[in-house]
Amino acid sequence: MEKNSYLDMELLRFSTAGSVDDGKSTLIGRLLYDSKSIFADQYDAIEESSKRKGEEKVNLALLTDGLRAEREQGITIDVAYRYFATPKRKFIIADTPGHIQYTRNMVTGSSTSNLSIILVDARNGLVEQTCRHTFIASLLGIPHVVFCINKMDLVDYSEEVFYKIKKDLEAFCSKLEVKDIQFVPISALNGDNVVNKSDNMPWYQGSTLMYLLENIHIGSDYNHIDCRFPVQYVVRPQSDEHHDYRGYAGRIAGGVFKPGDDVIVLPSGFSSKIKTIDTYTGSLDEAFAPMSVTITLTDDIDISRGDMIVRENNQPHVNQDLDAMVCWFNPRNLVLNGKYAIKHTSNDVRCVVKEVKYKININTLHRIEDDKTVKMNDIARISIRTTKPLYYDKYSRNRTTGSLIIIDEATNETVGAGMIIE
Repeated sequence: MEKNSYLDMELLRFSTAGSVDDGKSTLIGRLLYDSKSIFADQYDAIEESSKRKGEEKVNLALLTDGLRAEREQGITIDVAYRYFATPKRKFIIADTPGHIQYTRNMVTGSSTSNLSIILVDARNGLVEQTCRHTFIASLLGIPHVVFCINKMDLVDYSEEVFYKIKKDLEAFCSKLEVKDIQFVPISALNGDNVVNKSDNMPWYQGSTLMYLLENIHIGSDYNHIDCRFPVQYVVRPQSDEHHDYRGYAGRIAGGVFKPGDDVIVLPSGFSSKIKTIDTYTGSLDEAFAPMSVTITLTDDIDISRGDMIVRENNQPHVNQDLDAMVCWFNPRNLVLNGKYAIKHTSNDVRCVVKEVKYKININTLHRIEDDKTVKMNDIARISIRTTKPLYYDKYSRNRTTGSLIIIDEATNETVGAGMIIE
């Protein structure tokens, strides 16, 4: 029973972002250490490493900065994923880099997050990188953003400093679409307000960071209105026991499905009813995003990978011409009228880039319409035409059916990530 309750615990995915030296890796190290989520030998290893480098305190940042180049330079380069759990929740952390040239790494690390922690150095306040990271969090539709005003110990735990930065951030966020914003004054180095409440800031009456992570409501982060089930695989066991079994396996991208529901299959348009919803442990009375299930239908319909099962009276957009905001990942620039492959849910299609409408200056949020060369780490609005229709929702409505990745067919490299606008 204990095992099942652990497996059934809610999973929160969160990412960290901030300028170089704002203390992201130290914060994660502090979270892991103070929540007792690291082993004694791991702690001993980083203690030894800190001594070797002549540091006064144990450098908790070494828990996440695994690349040798990261440790030597004291920065984060690639996205580091860490897993830990408390009695209330399971967590997956994506520690994303702060440098401008690693914007693409932040996009990949944050794309599946429920929550983004953005660190701000209390001494510097709102800087260019803070604006970039907040904009990207807004662009990626991350439902919850927590601003951690770090290094409060270096400004004498000043209440005035905290509220000045909070006011500046609120003014900047008013221009963006961020649904839920929280502010926490912390010292990652000393552990103030990370897991334990700080005695140094009696003026702050809010929650600690860990309390927020454990209790923030994420059940409504997924779209439970529009039923979307992209088919990944057709299950045909061909065994004596399941001789005629034909199921469609995949991960629910939106809505709630129940046996008996009237559904329609795209692109064929054939309608049917859900017969059963099966999982490894048995059949379900209902299933919802983001569960992975196998659906069987009452009729034999020709369905294959890339098709989508939806409700009859609630269908996605079906179109070959799309507009998307794209973050470019590759050193080779985007080629206008260039041909690319696209992965969208379980669907593979090819496309042509018809137009670059504008780029975005991430620091000022202004549109750049005179220079349309899309280089690595640029974010731009583009129009594409696909070889066959996609079934999609706007990214702001459904992050799964509204996102796509762009692939260079010649090298098979992922060159961009896109968020469908219309």
